[in-house]
Amino acid sequence: MTDDLQPAPIATDAPLADAATLRAAGRTPAVPFRVALGGRSELVTTRLLRVLPGRRVVGDSLLDGRRVLAKLFIDKDSARRAERERRGIAALAAAGIPTPALIAAAALPGGGHLLTTEFLDGATTLLEHWRPLADRLPGDADACALLVPAFRLLGQLHRAGLAHDDLHFGNFLLHDGHLYVIDGDAVTSATAPLAAKPAARDLAMLIAQLPRTWDGALAPLLAAYRDGGAQSLDDAVLARALRHERAWRLRDYLAKTGRDCTLFRVQRSLHRFEAVVRTEADTLAPLLADPDHWVETGHPLKRGNTCTVSLVELGERRFVIKRYNLKHFGHALSRAWRPTRAWHSWREGHRLALFGIPTPTPLALIEERWGPLRARAWLVTEYCGGPDMLTQLRADEEPAPAEAASLKTLFATLYRERISHGDLKATNLLWDGNKALLIDLDAVRQHATIGGFHRAWRRDCARFLRNWPADSPLHRWLAAMLPGRP
Repeated sequence: MTDDLQPAPIATDAPLADAATLRAAGRTPAVPFRVALGGRSELVTTRLLRVLPGRRVVGDSLLDGRRVLAKLFIDKDSARRAERERRGIAALAAAGIPTPALIAAAALPGGGHLLTTEFLDGATTLLEHWRPLADRLPGDADACALLVPAFRLLGQLHRAGLAHDDLHFGNFLLHDGHLYVIDGDAVTSATAPLAAKPAARDLAMLIAQLPRTWDGALAPLLAAYRDGGAQSLDDAVLARALRHERAWRLRDYLAKTGRDCTLFRVQRSLHRFEAVVRTEADTLAPLLADPDHWVETGHPLKRGNTCTVSLVELGERRFVIKRYNLKHFGHALSRAWRPTRAWHSWREGHRLALFGIPTPTPLALIEERWGPLRARAWLVTEYCGGPDMLTQLRADEEPAPAEAASLKTLFATLYRERISHGDLKATNLLWDGNKALLIDLDAVRQHATIGGFHRAWRRDCARFLRNWPADSPLHRWLAAMLPGRP
């Protein structure tokens, strides 16, 4: 819904579909398709926007020639889900909260339900605008200007006694200078103004979309929330809700990295496991089909006994593919029952990204399997062409302001989240021109206990500092900068 594509011409010869055929189509219903409604009314879906297999299909559609956003609820609970969506939209509209207007609701042939709303042509999600700003320093003026209206709008919801159970940046739309809330299915009504506990949960849900480095820069966003008419929340209540939300979000996201879902395409067989960021699946298809070929023909970055790393080009893009080798039968046997190092790096890369810790984005994972046993594995990530920190930093001077700020933020975040690297040499930090990126995540770990973390953290700090002479200005600056050191 968020681009400027025009709908396809009305396809009067498009195949008819009903709830049963859409359920059977799984994640890839063929478009265009037609749905016959009551009387002579007809819906033609020309473009898919989101598909929850067997549950819901959302599409750019034409209802009797009028462009609409159509939600087709196709599971056994379709009546309840459609009614909850309808009630949520009505509650938002009654409270004066901008949301796309409801146009029509109808039963679907084959046991489902349809709900259509106005199509906001050219609308973009808040998430699309946030992504280019996500790496800015906490409290950045442009980022705050973007986020403040969303927090103000949440305050208006709470003033009206409304809660939203799925608050993320993708559920806010920008259109013609106005901000809209969508997903009425997640809206519930209560006594106005909303009580502190559900209000804190909603506010924590929205704050949790930001890197934790923003925790000290939330004042203008909280002020905007209050400007929307919401009551002030006790700091302890909000902090507790934020801890709970972040823990849930981490568990949920890491679980998604290993199963087929909207974000990731996962395929399993007796001899192979493959996970890929869904939006990259088509681009990476040649590489996934024959990873060894790309490893051997790519530009070598590392040729070791335990791993082989190559830089490869697909079209105009560059990727790094890392193959984790098995040296001999004993090595293979010792690794067979454990998650591969590629699996570990895949999950930890996504963990770091969720915490706002820069690392080349992990894009795909492949494992050779023999039933429950694991063998070789491959990891594909984005490529960062910048120098490593051993090259970028000079021992005889302190870092430049940009490098200094990035390193402070990186190490402060690692320390706060109790994350150790395991091999923190300077060559495992890259500089992309704006920020330091952490690589080689084979031994990265988030610790459950303070004591275990502090022991690992001291080893990390010592390893990092050994890259430069102890009496050098850079070493002294780093030693003073690293958190948690005596």
